[in-house]
Amino acid sequence: QVQLVESGGGSVQPGGSLRLSCQVSGGTLDRYNIGWFRQAPGKEREALLCIPGSPEDRSYENDSVKGRFTISKDIARNTAYLQMDNLKPEDTGVYFCAAAVSAAYHCSAVPSIYADWGQGTQVTVSV
Repeated sequence: QVQLVESGGGSVQPGGSLRLSCQVSGGTLDRYNIGWFRQAPGKEREALLCIPGSPEDRSYENDSVKGRFTISKDIARNTAYLQMDNLKPEDTGVYFCAAAVSAAYHCSAVPSIYADWGQGTQVTVSV
């Protein structure tokens, strides 16, 4: 079991950028796939991107964020990042990072494979 803490949320105008961080403790990123999810008001939690523990494994990217959002990680800092550019009002929501054991799963959009979740950080995109 690992602990995840998101940070970096806030309010931004359309077209703006934010970078979210996901600090992981209790385990190292090379053993976990890290996924970023978004939950908009009144909607189900949606998978956005996943970066695998091993660079040889496959990643996941939701078409709705392709070309605008990028996932990365810093092994030394044990932190994953979500860079969000050209933000739109429909990107508003609570953003979560989550961890799945890479030895057991590939990156996936299925929330149930992720055993550990952060508390979420709010992102609001409005004029």
